[in-house]
Amino acid sequence: MTMVDMIADPLDEQRKEFVQLAREFAEKEIAPYAAEWDRRKEFPREVIRRLGELGFLGLLVSEDLGGLGLDALTYLMMMEEIAAADASVSITLSVHNSLPSYVLQRYGTPEQHERWLKPMARGELLAAFCVSEPDSGSDLASVSTTATRTESTWVINGTKAWVTNGGVADVLLILVRTSKQAEKPSRGLSFFIVPADADGVQASKPEDKMGLRSSRTTQIVLDDVRLGADCLIGQEGMGFRYAMEGLDRGRLSVAAQAVGIARAALDHARRYAAERKQFNKPIKDFQGVSFMLADMATRLAAARSLVHDTARAEERGEGITQRASMAKLFASETAMFVANHAVQIFGGYGYMKDYPVERLLRDAKVTEIYEGTSEIQRVIIGRGLFSETDQRRG
Repeated sequence: MTMVDMIADPLDEQRKEFVQLAREFAEKEIAPYAAEWDRRKEFPREVIRRLGELGFLGLLVSEDLGGLGLDALTYLMMMEEIAAADASVSITLSVHNSLPSYVLQRYGTPEQHERWLKPMARGELLAAFCVSEPDSGSDLASVSTTATRTESTWVINGTKAWVTNGGVADVLLILVRTSKQAEKPSRGLSFFIVPADADGVQASKPEDKMGLRSSRTTQIVLDDVRLGADCLIGQEGMGFRYAMEGLDRGRLSVAAQAVGIARAALDHARRYAAERKQFNKPIKDFQGVSFMLADMATRLAAARSLVHDTARAEERGEGITQRASMAKLFASETAMFVANHAVQIFGGYGYMKDYPVERLLRDAKVTEIYEGTSEIQRVIIGRGLFSETDQRRG
Protein backbone atom coordinates (compact mmCIF):
# COMPACT_ATOMS: atom_id res chain seq x y z
CA MET A 1 0.00 0.00 0.00
CA THR A 2 1.39 3.36 -1.00
CA MET A 3 1.14 6.66 0.84
CA VAL A 4 -1.41 7.83 -1.73
CA ASP A 5 -3.54 4.73 -1.23
CA MET A 6 -3.76 5.51 2.50
CA ILE A 7 -5.83 8.65 1.78
CA ALA A 8 -9.27 7.10 2.24
CA ASP A 9 -11.49 10.11 2.81
CA PRO A 10 -13.56 10.66 -0.37
CA LEU A 11 -13.42 14.40 0.32
CA ASP A 12 -9.66 14.27 -0.13
CA GLU A 13 -9.50 13.59 -3.87
CA GLN A 14 -7.71 16.90 -4.45
CA ARG A 15 -5.20 16.07 -1.72
CA LYS A 16 -4.63 12.69 -3.33
CA GLU A 17 -3.93 14.36 -6.68
CA PHE A 18 -1.34 16.70 -5.17
CA VAL A 19 0.45 13.87 -3.35
CA GLN A 20 0.39 11.73 -6.48
CA LEU A 21 1.93 14.61 -8.44
CA ALA A 22 4.73 14.85 -5.90
CA ARG A 23 5.32 11.10 -5.99
CA GLU A 24 5.43 10.87 -9.78
CA PHE A 25 7.78 13.82 -10.10
CA ALA A 26 10.03 12.44 -7.35
CA GLU A 27 10.21 8.98 -8.89
CA LYS A 28 10.91 10.21 -12.43
CA GLU A 29 12.86 13.43 -12.01
CA ILE A 30 14.65 13.12 -8.67
CA ALA A 31 15.26 9.57 -7.42
CA PRO A 32 17.25 8.34 -10.46
CA TYR A 33 19.75 11.18 -10.11
CA ALA A 34 20.01 11.68 -6.34
CA ALA A 35 23.09 9.50 -5.84
CA GLU A 36 24.99 11.28 -8.61
CA TRP A 37 24.04 14.72 -7.25
CA ASP A 38 25.28 13.57 -3.86
CA ARG A 39 28.56 12.27 -5.26
CA ARG A 40 29.24 15.48 -7.19
CA LYS A 41 27.83 17.81 -4.51
CA GLU A 42 25.74 19.27 -7.34
CA PHE A 43 22.85 21.58 -6.58
CA PRO A 44 20.04 20.46 -8.96
CA ARG A 45 19.08 23.92 -10.11
CA GLU A 46 17.07 22.78 -13.13
CA VAL A 47 14.96 20.42 -11.02
CA ILE A 48 14.22 23.19 -8.53
CA ARG A 49 13.20 25.40 -11.45
CA ARG A 50 10.76 22.76 -12.72
CA LEU A 51 9.38 22.25 -9.22
CA GLY A 52 8.82 25.99 -9.05
CA GLU A 53 6.84 25.90 -12.28
CA LEU A 54 4.61 23.20 -10.76
CA GLY A 55 3.94 25.32 -7.68
CA PHE A 56 6.20 23.54 -5.19
CA LEU A 57 7.76 26.86 -4.09
CA GLY A 58 4.36 28.26 -3.13
CA LEU A 59 2.71 25.26 -1.52
CA LEU A 60 1.54 27.09 1.60
CA VAL A 61 1.10 30.56 0.11
CA SER A 62 -2.53 31.55 -0.44
CA GLU A 63 -3.86 31.47 -3.98
CA ASP A 64 -4.49 35.21 -4.07
CA LEU A 65 -0.75 35.70 -3.46
CA GLY A 66 0.30 33.34 -6.23
CA GLY A 67 0.60 30.07 -4.33
CA LEU A 68 -1.30 26.80 -4.19
CA GLY A 69 -2.81 27.52 -0.76
CA LEU A 70 -2.43 23.96 0.48
CA ASP A 71 -3.34 22.84 3.97
CA ALA A 72 -0.55 21.71 6.30
CA LEU A 73 -1.29 18.00 5.95
CA THR A 74 -1.17 17.95 2.16
CA TYR A 75 2.06 19.95 2.23
CA LEU A 76 3.71 17.52 4.64
CA MET A 77 2.58 14.49 2.66
CA MET A 78 4.10 16.02 -0.46
CA MET A 79 7.31 16.78 1.43
CA GLU A 80 7.55 13.13 2.46
CA GLU A 81 7.33 12.08 -1.19
CA ILE A 82 10.16 14.41 -2.20
CA ALA A 83 12.31 13.41 0.78
CA ALA A 84 11.89 9.71 0.03
CA ALA A 85 13.54 10.42 -3.33
CA ASP A 86 16.18 12.91 -2.15
CA ALA A 87 16.42 14.62 1.23
CA SER A 88 18.58 17.37 -0.28
CA VAL A 89 15.86 18.52 -2.64
CA SER A 90 13.29 18.31 0.13
CA ILE A 91 15.23 20.62 2.46
CA THR A 92 15.63 23.16 -0.33
CA LEU A 93 11.84 23.24 -0.65
CA SER A 94 11.28 23.09 3.10
CA VAL A 95 13.44 26.13 3.84
CA HIS A 96 11.79 28.16 1.09
CA ASN A 97 8.23 27.17 2.09
CA SER A 98 8.59 27.49 5.83
CA LEU A 99 10.03 30.53 7.57
CA PRO A 100 10.54 32.98 4.65
CA SER A 101 7.15 32.38 3.04
CA TYR A 102 5.34 32.16 6.36
CA VAL A 103 6.79 35.37 7.83
CA LEU A 104 6.31 37.32 4.60
CA GLN A 105 2.75 36.13 4.11
CA ARG A 106 1.68 36.80 7.68
CA TYR A 107 3.60 39.98 8.48
CA GLY A 108 4.64 41.48 5.14
CA THR A 109 3.02 44.55 3.63
CA PRO A 110 1.02 44.42 0.38
CA GLU A 111 4.04 46.01 -1.33
CA GLN A 112 6.34 43.30 0.04
CA HIS A 113 3.89 40.66 -1.12
CA GLU A 114 4.02 42.05 -4.64
CA ARG A 115 7.78 42.50 -4.74
CA TRP A 116 8.87 39.32 -2.97
CA LEU A 117 6.22 36.82 -1.96
CA LYS A 118 4.37 36.43 -5.24
CA PRO A 119 7.56 35.81 -7.26
CA MET A 120 8.67 33.36 -4.56
CA ALA A 121 5.37 31.50 -4.77
CA ARG A 122 5.57 31.36 -8.57
CA GLY A 123 9.06 29.85 -8.39
CA GLU A 124 10.74 32.91 -9.86
CA LEU A 125 12.74 33.56 -6.68
CA LEU A 126 14.33 31.02 -4.33
CA ALA A 127 14.51 32.04 -0.67
CA ALA A 128 16.74 31.27 2.31
CA PHE A 129 16.55 32.32 5.92
CA CYS A 130 19.59 33.47 7.89
CA VAL A 131 19.03 33.01 11.60
CA SER A 132 21.92 31.06 13.14
CA GLU A 133 25.42 32.49 13.56
CA PRO A 134 28.85 30.95 14.24
CA ASP A 135 28.31 31.62 17.97
CA SER A 136 24.50 31.56 18.02
CA GLY A 137 22.74 28.33 17.16
CA SER A 138 20.19 27.08 19.68
CA ASP A 139 20.27 30.41 21.55
CA LEU A 140 18.67 32.70 18.98
CA ALA A 141 18.31 35.50 21.52
CA SER A 142 22.11 35.93 21.38
CA VAL A 143 22.12 36.97 17.70
CA SER A 144 24.84 39.59 17.21
CA THR A 145 24.36 40.63 13.57
CA THR A 146 23.23 44.24 13.75
CA ALA A 147 21.00 46.59 11.78
CA THR A 148 21.75 50.22 12.55
CA ARG A 149 19.30 52.92 11.54
CA THR A 150 20.52 56.02 9.70
CA GLU A 151 18.43 58.93 8.43
CA SER A 152 17.24 57.06 5.35
CA THR A 153 18.51 53.48 5.56
CA TRP A 154 19.33 50.50 7.73
CA VAL A 155 22.94 49.25 7.68
CA ILE A 156 23.46 45.55 8.40
CA ASN A 157 26.73 43.98 9.56
CA GLY A 158 27.47 40.45 10.71
CA THR A 159 27.87 36.83 9.68
CA LYS A 160 25.21 34.14 9.42
CA ALA A 161 26.04 30.42 9.49
CA TRP A 162 24.59 27.16 8.16
CA VAL A 163 22.40 28.90 5.62
CA THR A 164 20.54 26.33 3.53
CA ASN A 165 20.22 27.59 -0.07
CA GLY A 166 23.11 29.95 0.64
CA GLY A 167 24.81 31.04 -2.56
CA VAL A 168 21.89 29.89 -4.73
CA ALA A 169 18.98 31.79 -3.17
CA ASP A 170 17.76 35.02 -4.73
CA VAL A 171 16.39 36.52 -1.54
CA LEU A 172 17.38 36.21 2.13
CA LEU A 173 15.24 36.62 5.24
CA ILE A 174 17.71 37.75 7.92
CA LEU A 175 17.27 37.96 11.70
CA VAL A 176 19.28 40.87 13.12
CA ARG A 177 19.61 42.91 16.28
CA THR A 178 18.02 46.34 15.93
CA SER A 179 18.25 47.30 19.61
CA LYS A 180 20.79 46.59 22.34
CA GLN A 181 18.68 48.44 24.90
CA ALA A 182 15.68 46.10 24.92
CA GLU A 183 14.52 44.77 28.29
CA LYS A 184 15.27 41.24 27.10
CA PRO A 185 17.77 40.32 24.33
CA SER A 186 15.02 38.53 22.41
CA ARG A 187 12.98 41.73 22.21
CA GLY A 188 15.68 43.56 20.28
CA LEU A 189 15.54 41.38 17.17
CA SER A 190 13.92 42.12 13.80
CA PHE A 191 13.60 40.51 10.37
CA PHE A 192 14.73 42.05 7.10
CA ILE A 193 14.26 40.87 3.54
CA VAL A 194 17.51 41.24 1.60
CA PRO A 195 18.24 40.65 -2.10
CA ALA A 196 21.05 38.11 -2.30
CA ASP A 197 22.86 40.27 -4.85
CA ALA A 198 22.77 43.43 -2.73
CA ASP A 199 26.07 45.25 -2.27
CA GLY A 200 27.88 43.88 0.76
CA VAL A 201 26.24 40.42 0.73
CA GLN A 202 28.74 37.62 0.23
CA ALA A 203 28.20 33.85 0.38
CA SER A 204 31.18 31.77 1.47
CA LYS A 205 32.25 28.59 -0.28
CA PRO A 206 29.78 25.72 0.27
CA GLU A 207 30.28 23.65 3.40
CA ASP A 208 31.61 20.12 2.83
CA LYS A 209 28.92 18.17 4.67
CA MET A 210 28.51 14.55 5.74
CA GLY A 211 25.03 14.37 4.22
CA LEU A 212 22.61 16.45 2.14
CA ARG A 213 25.59 17.02 -0.12
CA SER A 214 23.63 18.39 -3.06
CA SER A 215 21.90 20.93 -0.84
CA ARG A 216 23.90 24.16 -0.68
CA THR A 217 24.95 25.32 2.79
CA THR A 218 27.15 28.39 3.32
CA GLN A 219 27.93 31.26 5.61
CA ILE A 220 26.53 34.64 4.58
CA VAL A 221 28.67 37.69 5.35
CA LEU A 222 26.93 41.07 5.52
CA ASP A 223 29.29 44.03 5.28
CA ASP A 224 27.63 47.45 5.46
CA VAL A 225 24.56 46.23 3.59
CA ARG A 226 22.27 49.24 3.12
CA LEU A 227 18.52 48.70 3.01
CA GLY A 228 15.50 50.93 2.83
CA ALA A 229 12.79 50.96 5.48
CA ASP A 230 10.63 48.87 3.14
CA CYS A 231 12.88 45.86 3.83
CA LEU A 232 11.84 45.59 7.49
CA ILE A 233 9.33 42.77 7.92
CA GLY A 234 6.52 43.39 10.38
CA GLN A 235 7.22 45.31 13.55
CA GLU A 236 10.68 46.24 14.73
CA GLY A 237 11.64 44.16 17.76
CA MET A 238 9.27 41.28 16.95
CA GLY A 239 11.75 39.13 15.03
CA PHE A 240 12.26 36.55 17.78
CA ARG A 241 8.53 35.90 18.00
CA TYR A 242 8.23 35.61 14.23
CA ALA A 243 11.19 33.21 14.15
CA MET A 244 9.62 30.96 16.80
CA GLU A 245 6.36 30.81 14.86
CA GLY A 246 8.16 29.99 11.63
CA LEU A 247 10.37 27.39 13.29
CA ASP A 248 7.30 25.50 14.54
CA ARG A 249 6.39 24.96 10.90
CA GLY A 250 9.98 24.36 9.86
CA ARG A 251 10.36 21.65 12.49
CA LEU A 252 7.21 19.96 11.28
CA SER A 253 8.55 20.07 7.74
CA VAL A 254 11.83 18.49 8.86
CA ALA A 255 9.79 15.81 10.62
CA ALA A 256 8.10 15.01 7.31
CA GLN A 257 11.53 14.94 5.67
CA ALA A 258 12.72 12.45 8.29
CA VAL A 259 9.67 10.27 7.64
CA GLY A 260 10.53 10.28 3.93
CA ILE A 261 14.12 9.24 4.63
CA ALA A 262 12.95 6.45 6.93
CA ARG A 263 10.42 5.26 4.36
CA ALA A 264 13.06 5.05 1.66
CA ALA A 265 15.42 3.15 3.97
CA LEU A 266 12.70 0.66 4.90
CA ASP A 267 11.71 0.15 1.26
CA HIS A 268 15.31 -0.59 0.25
CA ALA A 269 15.86 -2.90 3.22
CA ARG A 270 12.63 -4.79 2.62
CA ARG A 271 13.40 -5.42 -1.04
CA TYR A 272 16.97 -6.42 -0.29
CA ALA A 273 15.87 -8.83 2.46
CA ALA A 274 13.53 -10.55 0.02
CA GLU A 275 16.23 -10.91 -2.67
CA ARG A 276 19.39 -11.62 -0.69
CA LYS A 277 19.91 -15.31 0.12
CA GLN A 278 22.09 -16.94 2.74
CA PHE A 279 22.04 -20.60 3.72
CA ASN A 280 19.74 -21.23 0.73
CA LYS A 281 16.89 -18.93 1.81
CA PRO A 282 16.06 -15.21 1.71
CA ILE A 283 17.37 -13.35 4.72
CA LYS A 284 13.85 -12.06 5.41
CA ASP A 285 13.09 -15.55 6.67
CA PHE A 286 15.59 -15.17 9.49
CA GLN A 287 13.94 -13.95 12.66
CA GLY A 288 16.74 -11.48 13.41
CA VAL A 289 16.12 -9.68 10.11
CA SER A 290 12.33 -9.90 10.22
CA PHE A 291 12.29 -8.44 13.74
CA MET A 292 14.45 -5.53 12.59
CA LEU A 293 12.08 -4.86 9.70
CA ALA A 294 9.08 -5.07 12.04
CA ASP A 295 10.60 -2.50 14.40
CA MET A 296 11.49 -0.24 11.49
CA ALA A 297 7.97 -0.35 10.06
CA THR A 298 6.37 0.27 13.45
CA ARG A 299 8.57 3.29 14.22
CA LEU A 300 7.91 4.70 10.75
CA ALA A 301 4.13 4.36 11.09
CA ALA A 302 4.20 6.01 14.51
CA ALA A 303 6.36 8.90 13.28
CA ARG A 304 4.10 9.54 10.31
CA SER A 305 1.01 9.49 12.52
CA LEU A 306 2.56 12.04 14.88
CA VAL A 307 3.43 14.35 11.97
CA HIS A 308 -0.07 14.09 10.50
CA ASP A 309 -1.74 14.58 13.88
CA THR A 310 0.24 17.78 14.41
CA ALA A 311 -0.73 19.04 10.96
CA ARG A 312 -4.40 18.46 11.72
CA ALA A 313 -4.01 20.32 15.02
CA GLU A 314 -2.60 23.30 13.11
CA GLU A 315 -5.53 23.17 10.70
CA ARG A 316 -7.87 23.32 13.69
CA GLY A 317 -6.12 26.49 14.83
CA GLU A 318 -4.46 24.91 17.85
CA GLY A 319 -1.00 25.83 19.08
CA ILE A 320 1.55 23.33 17.77
CA THR A 321 4.84 24.30 19.45
CA GLN A 322 5.03 21.28 21.71
CA ARG A 323 3.55 18.88 19.16
CA ALA A 324 5.89 20.08 16.42
CA SER A 325 8.85 19.44 18.72
CA MET A 326 7.49 15.96 19.52
CA ALA A 327 7.07 15.21 15.83
CA LYS A 328 10.51 16.51 14.94
CA LEU A 329 12.19 14.67 17.82
CA PHE A 330 10.52 11.33 17.21
CA ALA A 331 10.65 11.42 13.41
CA SER A 332 14.32 12.42 13.26
CA GLU A 333 15.37 9.73 15.72
CA THR A 334 13.21 7.27 13.78
CA ALA A 335 15.01 8.20 10.57
CA MET A 336 18.34 7.41 12.21
CA PHE A 337 16.98 4.18 13.70
CA VAL A 338 15.53 2.93 10.42
CA ALA A 339 18.48 4.00 8.24
CA ASN A 340 20.97 2.43 10.65
CA HIS A 341 19.04 -0.85 10.64
CA ALA A 342 18.84 -0.73 6.85
CA VAL A 343 22.63 -0.53 6.63
CA GLN A 344 22.83 -3.49 9.02
CA ILE A 345 20.45 -5.56 6.88
CA PHE A 346 22.51 -4.82 3.79
CA GLY A 347 25.61 -5.95 5.67
CA GLY A 348 28.89 -5.13 3.98
CA TYR A 349 27.06 -3.83 0.94
CA GLY A 350 25.28 -1.28 3.10
CA TYR A 351 28.63 0.35 3.84
CA MET A 352 29.34 0.87 0.15
CA LYS A 353 28.39 3.94 -1.86
CA ASP A 354 27.14 1.69 -4.64
CA TYR A 355 24.04 1.09 -2.51
CA PRO A 356 21.58 3.78 -1.39
CA VAL A 357 21.28 3.11 2.32
CA GLU A 358 24.62 4.63 3.32
CA ARG A 359 23.48 7.95 1.81
CA LEU A 360 20.18 7.71 3.65
CA LEU A 361 22.01 7.21 6.93
CA ARG A 362 24.20 10.26 6.26
CA ASP A 363 21.16 12.33 5.32
CA ALA A 364 19.18 11.18 8.35
CA LYS A 365 21.72 12.43 10.89
CA VAL A 366 21.20 16.13 10.27
CA THR A 367 17.47 15.86 10.97
CA GLU A 368 18.46 15.40 14.62
CA ILE A 369 20.44 18.66 14.48
CA TYR A 370 18.98 21.42 12.34
CA GLU A 371 15.82 23.37 13.12
CA GLY A 372 16.69 22.68 16.76
CA THR A 373 18.64 19.68 18.07
CA SER A 374 16.95 16.73 19.71
CA GLU A 375 18.09 18.11 23.06
CA ILE A 376 16.38 21.44 22.37
CA GLN A 377 13.19 19.61 21.33
CA ARG A 378 13.19 17.80 24.67
CA VAL A 379 13.57 21.13 26.49
CA ILE A 380 10.56 22.55 24.60
CA ILE A 381 8.47 19.44 25.23
CA GLY A 382 9.38 19.38 28.90
CA ARG A 383 8.47 23.03 29.38
CA GLY A 384 5.19 22.48 27.58
CA LEU A 385 4.19 19.83 30.09
CA PHE A 386 4.01 22.51 32.76
CA SER A 387 2.54 25.42 30.78
CA GLU A 388 -0.71 26.93 31.96
CA THR A 389 -2.46 25.83 28.76
CA ASP A 390 -1.42 22.20 29.16
CA GLN A 391 -2.36 22.18 32.84
CA ARG A 392 -5.85 23.40 31.97
CA ARG A 393 -6.21 20.75 29.27
CA GLY A 394 -4.97 18.09 31.65
